[in-house]
Amino acid sequence: MSNFDIFRGRFKGDLITPSHPEYHKALDRWAANSIRPAAVVAFVKDARDVGLAIGYARASGLRIAVRGGGHSISGASSSDGGLVVDLSRYMNNVRIDAKKKLAYAQGGANWRAVDIASVQHGLAAVGGTVNHIGVGGFTLGGGYGWLSGAHGLAIDNLVQVTVVTADGVVLVANESQHTDLFWGVRGGGSNFGVVTEFVFKVHPQRHRVFAGRVIFSADSCEKVAAFLDLWWPRARPEEGMISAVVCFVFYNGSEADGRIAYKGLFDIGPLSDWASEIPYEQLNGMMNSHAEWGANYHAKGVLLCDQPSQQLNRIVHQKLMETASDPSLNVAILHEYFPHWKINSRPADATPYRRDLPGNVLVRVQWKDNAPDKAQIAREIVRQLTMLMPQGEGYGNYSDVPSTSVATASDGTKALFREHYPKLQEIKKKFDPDMVFNQWHTIVPE
Repeated sequence: MSNFDIFRGRFKGDLITPSHPEYHKALDRWAANSIRPAAVVAFVKDARDVGLAIGYARASGLRIAVRGGGHSISGASSSDGGLVVDLSRYMNNVRIDAKKKLAYAQGGANWRAVDIASVQHGLAAVGGTVNHIGVGGFTLGGGYGWLSGAHGLAIDNLVQVTVVTADGVVLVANESQHTDLFWGVRGGGSNFGVVTEFVFKVHPQRHRVFAGRVIFSADSCEKVAAFLDLWWPRARPEEGMISAVVCFVFYNGSEADGRIAYKGLFDIGPLSDWASEIPYEQLNGMMNSHAEWGANYHAKGVLLCDQPSQQLNRIVHQKLMETASDPSLNVAILHEYFPHWKINSRPADATPYRRDLPGNVLVRVQWKDNAPDKAQIAREIVRQLTMLMPQGEGYGNYSDVPSTSVATASDGTKALFREHYPKLQEIKKKFDPDMVFNQWHTIVPE
């Protein structure tokens, strides 16, 4: 009996190989250009299945990828010729303990499931601005969104994780047990194991919020920037905006109060105003149309300027229009204005996530035809546009992390973690000395 037959006999979930009729469906990812032809896709049913999959992959010399939501542009949730531990089919449940104000989310859950489950109890977690994004990768990289102004990062609200390590051991990590592992996963990404369950603090949340898309003419960009220059330094925890010429506004309150908060913006005179009071569970789906599943993507994040008009101005807008002249390419620069005072109030050594970041700008190109020349053009457009922005290693989940066949630590990884990198190396050496988990910003043990 082969090793694979033994593995299959012990495994409770589904094992999909290239000969299986569901193989191509099993490879599906948010970004079509991140799909890789895996040798085995293991749809796990529990932590024991995860351990079995890791053990089989290691014994067979297969590189491991972990798929939660499948949102990695770089292909971190795919493995060319390797094994994918896929949590999305069976380990996607969310449970709310309303009395303790805790959300229990399995590693394959997405934020839509968390939002719907929690708001039924008048509660909410810090989630992503696209609700089909997975809980796992988002959280392990830090995780911020519309509620970050009030409640900080997703990792700031994380109270416990269940992790299957490289040797197949299942560990529960929190502030009192396996504290080094708990510190490492809060911003250190998928470097230390497969997280099968996250436990988050959830917070009281009104059922309706003011949010929506507000579109301005191209010649209004400097007026929008002037508003942002005044608003951004004093933006309140209940506010937030993703801005270009199209603005997505958020106010955690009534429409009347929201329109007062953004009066200077609305006074500019938008071409169209779709902002209104909406059910909270729709908030994190507001950007979904700009993150279509199954398209091709290339993107990079850079840091926000303290003064928005340095990045949102006529020069940048003109360059954007020049690079977006090909109608088959959808080019966007998204300035994410989520107040960071709560995020940066945490001590610098509280987690590996940096606490001095002002916020992020995402430069993104989307296209349908997955052709090599389009990918090259998209990469060049992103390079040109990011050159107009302040440089520096910003949000790890927006970094362009190449999924190579060799596990190495890049200069970008060291810049991302800065003074925390040596401590992360120690934790990596303890829990994954052989670098079994190496698809994200790879930490190389000492």
